[in-house]
Amino acid sequence: MSSVFILAENRHTIRTRMLKNYWNKIKSKFSNDIAIDLGTANTLVYVRGKGIVINEPSVVAVNQKTNQVVAVGSAAKEMLGRTPQHIIAVKPMVGGVISDFEVTEEMLAYLLRRAEGGSRSILGPRVIVGVPAGVTNVETRAVRDATESRGAREVFLVDEALAAAVGMRLPIKEPVGTMVVDIGGGTSDIVVVSMGGIVRSKGLKIAGDRFNSDITNFIRAEHKVLIGEKTAESVKIALGSAIPLREALQTSVRGRDIITGLPREIVVTDSDVRDALAPSLDILLESIREVLEGTPPELVSDIMRRGVHVVGGGALLRGLSELIEEHMKIPVHIGEEPLTAVARGAGIILERLDEFSDLLTEPDSNELPPLA
Repeated sequence: MSSVFILAENRHTIRTRMLKNYWNKIKSKFSNDIAIDLGTANTLVYVRGKGIVINEPSVVAVNQKTNQVVAVGSAAKEMLGRTPQHIIAVKPMVGGVISDFEVTEEMLAYLLRRAEGGSRSILGPRVIVGVPAGVTNVETRAVRDATESRGAREVFLVDEALAAAVGMRLPIKEPVGTMVVDIGGGTSDIVVVSMGGIVRSKGLKIAGDRFNSDITNFIRAEHKVLIGEKTAESVKIALGSAIPLREALQTSVRGRDIITGLPREIVVTDSDVRDALAPSLDILLESIREVLEGTPPELVSDIMRRGVHVVGGGALLRGLSELIEEHMKIPVHIGEEPLTAVARGAGIILERLDEFSDLLTEPDSNELPPLA
């Protein structure tokens, strides 16, 4: 009797899913499907059938007198540190999560309008959003609510590291161990993946913004000069390295002398920047080691053979792969176009939802996401 009941229940589940699948196919004719890499530093938007259509800094400029958005993206980033008191340029994403809900809503509204362009759909779009590994239910709910409030019909979430692995065409659905280190703007995710799931993971705040802060603090301590965030980022891009370089690099930096209060120009070298980044890189290396130590031996064997895959803006730091190889004794591969790996992976998931639907999660719901 129980087996008959189970069989009937399974048939009902299959029938329900088929009906849901059919209904979503009908709705997809009247709406767009969009994937968003909602990053701390940059936000990328992928539209089904079109590819990545938006790549903008995650910055919004707001007029506090009128509570209106003045600029979003690149235009707003140019205003950082250069606005009058009544206009503030803010980053609504801090550490990979929403820090200013209302400003994030405005940014998403702008991005969704641009993504849909002149072909605005009858129904709201279905949206996949990449989130860091280990975010809390409250944080994922905030992402979902902010996206839905700006017109999304359905919102699904995917771990950014999983999306990056898909974007690099790694065999994450197979029973082999794959290690991905995603060094973004606000967070770094270190994950081991096998058979479409995360086996071990660790998220930490050692990422691009932390590197900028390290450089700012170092120059302030060593040279007694205060510089802004944009200047620190420029120094990181121009001089940043994880290991000594064959040819020394240097650049001139302008800031305010903290003793006299007057403008001052100094020369900063790649050695200075390396010293500034060393403590944060040590924490990153220790975190990678910690994840490997907790990974089952068979998967560690796979990782030793196939290597560690590094993506995100931090992957562009000179000599980072060599530094990780030296400490972990494992091959390290920098992903192709590491800045867009998460967005490309989310786009692949969007285009092949029937294959990758098990990678998606919906907050506070035990239902499987609908197939395409």
